[in-house]
Amino acid sequence: MAMGAMSASRRGRGRGSRRAPMAEINVTPLVDVMLVLLIIFMVTAPMLATGVPVELPDSRANALDQEPDQITISIDSSGFIYIDDTLVERGGLPGALAALSRPSGEQPLITLRADTVLDYGRVMAVMGELNRAGFNSISLVTQGSSDAP
Repeated sequence: MAMGAMSASRRGRGRGSRRAPMAEINVTPLVDVMLVLLIIFMVTAPMLATGVPVELPDSRANALDQEPDQITISIDSSGFIYIDDTLVERGGLPGALAALSRPSGEQPLITLRADTVLDYGRVMAVMGELNRAGFNSISLVTQGSSDAP
């Protein structure tokens, strides 16, 4: 009788038996891929923030927090003005700034990026137009520097 029980158990494990599928997931490749993607996004995210190539002046000023509704105005080395990444035609800055004004009265924060080779008068002319349009909160963007002037 013991022999019959043993042979019955062997029949269940033979070639004709089916095994249950493995329910384990190997997460190591998933973690590797996610870490590579994280590194790629961390490297490329700062590059996406600046659209217009501008050589910024050096300053030892502390960094300000960025706000989600801020508008970036850039002046490149040729003197062309950009609002975010859109080129403003010559003489079209007052109209473009009027289009940015909000009816609620609350003006967004303006960040001004100007190239180092520009004349001080050109930068002040743009700041004067910003003030005339009612934008009184203007931040000047510079690069960090460790040397005192």
